[in-house]
Amino acid sequence: MLRLTAVTLIALGALTGCAQTVSLDPAEDAKNAGCAEVAVRLPDAVGDLPLRETNAQGTGAWGSPASVLLRCGVAIPDRASTLPCVLVEDVYWLRDDADAPNYVFTTYGRDPATEVIVNRDVTSPGSALYDLVDAVGATEETAQCTEIEDSLGAPTPTETPEPTPAP
Repeated sequence: MLRLTAVTLIALGALTGCAQTVSLDPAEDAKNAGCAEVAVRLPDAVGDLPLRETNAQGTGAWGSPASVLLRCGVAIPDRASTLPCVLVEDVYWLRDDADAPNYVFTTYGRDPATEVIVNRDVTSPGSALYDLVDAVGATEETAQCTEIEDSLGAPTPTETPEPTPAP
């Protein structure tokens, strides 16, 4: 009887220490091998938001409550999209802020496409995308934006111009 009580107490302690699984719907192409490459590269944290367990293939979630959500295998955006494009390192993203403060970013020119939803009231979208660039960058690049609204690439060193000799 004492052994059963000890096992029950340990099990209850383990259950109360776990965060709930985040319930997400998988994207239509979540079984794409490229999404598996993204999933194995998901960071342990986005900013200071820890990675959470999800219930769907090709997904990721960070924070409690979940404030950054990722779904790989979403529909590839139309090349004629009028959404603004931002560049983070070497990944192009289309930004949809229609549901602000929740911003939806969808990779442009990547197969499979990945969608990231960021609650701007909780974390910076730029920082979140920067933390996810290694994972999402594992997908195949198929195109690039022709107009970029903003770039969060790695800073490039600037050279000091040589003085021009006076005539």
